[in-house]
Amino acid sequence: MEKVYIGLGSNLDNPAGQIEKALQALDALPETRLLKASRLYSSKPLGPQDQPDFLNAVCLLETALPPLKLLDALQAIEREQGRVKKRHWGERSIDLDILLYGRMRMDSERLTLPHKEIANRDFVLLPLAEISPGLTIPEQGQVENLVERLETTFVVPMEANTQV
Repeated sequence: MEKVYIGLGSNLDNPAGQIEKALQALDALPETRLLKASRLYSSKPLGPQDQPDFLNAVCLLETALPPLKLLDALQAIEREQGRVKKRHWGERSIDLDILLYGRMRMDSERLTLPHKEIANRDFVLLPLAEISPGLTIPEQGQVENLVERLETTFVVPMEANTQV
């Protein structure tokens, strides 16, 4: 069993509900258990600004699924929840990204581990720091130090917690 961090994001079709539904689907995956989930965070879109703000969260799973099988399962959840890619970094009902898969490093056509933008995304780092203080991201450093290095942040923690 490996500890795996998943980033969740949504800005369409009831984003809080989409994230909650995705958390339930992740917990239902074979050989997988949802251990923790961060509260929801509101953030400005990374891409085109003519779209709604996002809600984001990070969760911690324990899984025996190998990385590419897990990626296939995440993409199946996205399809089941109605994700349609309209444009690069555009609006979506749900987005699921493998951020960390244990301490594994991987750079393939389909998957890069750790996620290649993990150290630059406030909407990932802040929820990571919330659920796993002291977490070290391979070749990047401790999550709290990465948060301190952010030049600006547009992420706002939401009041209601989505805790497991």
